[in-house]
Amino acid sequence: MDYSLSFKVNEKIFVRDPEGTELGKQIVKNAIDLIYKLGFEHFTFKKLAKEMNTTEATIYRYFENKHRLLLYILNWYWSYLEYLVVFQLQPLANTTDKLTRLIELLTHELPESEGQSDYNKKFLHQIVISESSKVYLVKEVKEINEDKVFKPFKDLCARISELIQAHNSAYKFPHSLSSTLIETAHSQLFFSQHLPKLTDAGNENKQLFVENYLKDLLFKSLK
Repeated sequence: MDYSLSFKVNEKIFVRDPEGTELGKQIVKNAIDLIYKLGFEHFTFKKLAKEMNTTEATIYRYFENKHRLLLYILNWYWSYLEYLVVFQLQPLANTTDKLTRLIELLTHELPESEGQSDYNKKFLHQIVISESSKVYLVKEVKEINEDKVFKPFKDLCARISELIQAHNSAYKFPHSLSSTLIETAHSQLFFSQHLPKLTDAGNENKQLFVENYLKDLLFKSLK
């Protein structure tokens, strides 16, 4: 059975909820495509407006700036990924199988079969790899965090932490390991694609290399 997914995103991120109108959804959809094509540094509301044959003022009615738009996109991604973690791990019998599937989810593109959305999930995954750190590696991170806009990311880390504790209750650093797994997945995927000498990927499939590396890191840490 096919179904459509939507997630409640913190209202502090947007001026007007893009999920509330078809135009808003198209702004997010086209932003994902354009950020993937240009990179976040070269992406502007002016270019997005031109791509959509609309005005910059129209986009500003939904988002204060491009940083908030990127934050919205990433919130959607983190919420979707947490949904997949819950949905796909629940039927598995033991924590080893659950952690193994978790690593697969962290290192591969979002599956197209899990719910309908207008967003290009391949592009979205590449944006997360290349751009996600740019929403919190900013001087104003403390002030931004006060609006609880990183909650989906924190919720995902907390869920992974719970799974780590279930596997080994004596392990002392479950939250640190959970965030390390996510960030390492991104950095190693990026390095293996663009700066391969910073990895041991060689000619191996990049996603498979990072998957195997993280499994090795995780299970040796939890021994």
